[in-house]
Parts: sequence; C-alpha cells; structure tokens
Amino acid sequence: FLNMKALCLVFCLFFSVAVMAGKYTREMNEQNISNDGKNPVEFRIAKLNQVWEKANRMQLAPVRLSELHSDLKMQEREELQWKKLKAEGLDEDGEREAKLRRSFHIILAKYGMDGKKDNRALDTNSLKDHDPKQGDMFDDPRLDKLWNKAKTSGKFSEQELQSLHREFQHHKDKIHEYNIVVDTVSRTEEIHKNVISPLEEDEKQNALHEKHTELKQRMRDLNQGFERLRKITHEGFSSDNEFKEPRVIELWEMARRSNLSEDALDSLKEELKHFETKVEKHQHYQEQLDYSHQKLQHVEALGDEEHIMRHKEKYNNLAEKAREMGYKMKKHLQDITNKISRNGLPHNEL
Repeated sequence: FLNMKALCLVFCLFFSVAVMAGKYTREMNEQNISNDGKNPVEFRIAKLNQVWEKANRMQLAPVRLSELHSDLKMQEREELQWKKLKAEGLDEDGEREAKLRRSFHIILAKYGMDGKKDNRALDTNSLKDHDPKQGDMFDDPRLDKLWNKAKTSGKFSEQELQSLHREFQHHKDKIHEYNIVVDTVSRTEEIHKNVISPLEEDEKQNALHEKHTELKQRMRDLNQGFERLRKITHEGFSSDNEFKEPRVIELWEMARRSNLSEDALDSLKEELKHFETKVEKHQHYQEQLDYSHQKLQHVEALGDEEHIMRHKEKYNNLAEKAREMGYKMKKHLQDITNKISRNGLPHNEL
C-alpha cells in the first residue's frame, strides 16, 4: 500500500513538472498573452516580441516602426508555417529554416538591431564607395547625380517629382538590402571555412551557391532599376505609363519579361491596379502617421493632459491602421511575386 502511495506521488509530481515545463516552453515560444494576463502581446513568437520591444525602446521613427511591424508580421507568418511543415516531417534538409534565419537577420540589420555599427558603406563589396557630401540624399553618387539632374531639368511637375523621389528612395532601400545580404554571405563564408567532413562541405557549398545566386539576381534587379531611373531622368515620364508606384512598376516589368500568356498578363495588370491603390492608401496613412506624431510631440511639450490624451489616442489608432495595412500590402506583394515566379519567369530570372 505504501509503495502504491509512493508511486502515485511520484507520478503526480512528474505529471505536474511535465505540464508546467510544457506550459512555460510553449509560452516562451508562442506567447498569446502578456504576463499580466490582460494585454495581448504583438507576436506569438518570443524573439519577435523581443525585437519589437527593443525597437520601441530605441524610439524608431513612427513610419519605420510601422514598417518593422509589417516585416515582423511577415516573419511570424513564415515561421509558423515552417513549424507546421516541420511537425509534418517536411523541410528535412533544413533549407526553409536557413532561409528564415537569413530573413530574420536581414530584418535586424535593416533596422539597426543586429548589434553592429553600419559599416557596409565602407565595405569594399558595398555598392557605395564614396564619402557622403552635403546635399547627398541617397548615399550613392550615381543616384544623387541623377536626382539633382531630374530636379533641375524642368521636365517634371511637382507631383511627378514626388513620384520620382519615391522611386529613388525605393532603389536606395534595395541597395541597402543588397549590402546586408553581401554582409550575411561574407560571414557565412567565414563560418564555412571550418568544415568537418566532405559531406558537410558539400551541404555548405550548396547553401553558399544559393546565396550567390540570390546576390546575382539582386544585382541584376538593381542594374535594371537604375537603368529605368536613368531613362526617366533623361526622357521624363511616358504618358502611356501603366503604373506610378515603384514596387508596382517593378512587378509589372518583371511580369512582362516572364513567360506569362497575354490573358495571364491582362489578369495580372488588373490585380496590380488594385495593389497600387493599396500601396497609395498605405503611403497616405504613413504620411498621416508622421504628421500625427509631430502634432503629439508639440502637444506634449505644452503639457495639456487633456489634449495629450486626445492626440495620443488618434496617433495610436493611426499607427494600428498603418501597421494593419502595411502587413496586408506586404503579404499581397509577396503573393504576386510568388505568382509571377512560379508561373512565368524564365530560368535566368530566378
């Protein structure tokens, strides 16, 4: 009887420990509520919440914070999908997991949270090889030269200059992302020098080959993008342009270089028109968010609590709306890109 009692006690103890261990492991990796049990946390994955909290402590600009939120939501979506695949025994080679690690590192580097100073501009592999001068806007001599030429050419209306400025900014962001990938590949090559076995060496060579392929594609995209900017600067905007937004123009040109049928292109053109409306709406909300933040700072400096609360509520509502729209826009962008890549790109575009 005593042995049975002891056995029951041990079983209960082990069961309680297992339940608590499972509970805390699950809560650390997929959090659904915060510690006080009331306020929902932003993300279901702990490391993404840590990044989000750090970004808020860093006091990133509202628009940057909104963009980071969208990027983290996309990362969360991909990681949760990967966990489901892994549970089903897929991704045996770990390639999907490796891609997720790379995209997470790119997010950290993009928003200055990788614990490193941004020395990419001084890197010999970087596209930027000059010291910034007063009047530089895009941290790249070719872009700055083109932009100054566009501004003084007299070919563009004020509205066209705003659209062109967005295209230049988009190209600058793509250069920055390219340099982040260069940095990632360089560090991966350093790690891969310490190979243990021929089998491990083969696996690492395959991974590096994929990264170099990605770099070549990014460089090809950058060259095509710069040629487009150069052509617009010299000739002005064409009256028969299908689209105005840089990301939409990029997708349309990618689709036209693809093997999509005429019917498929017509269908995609309609989808891109809806997507462009979504992009423009998101751009408007980001501008409103930035303006609301400036107003809030002004009101906080005056110290009127009633006005502060009212402006803070308006700012928080705008921020939430901008984040929600940003995520939907990036998800739609990814879906369209995947559709073009899956159904139509020739091999040299992949």
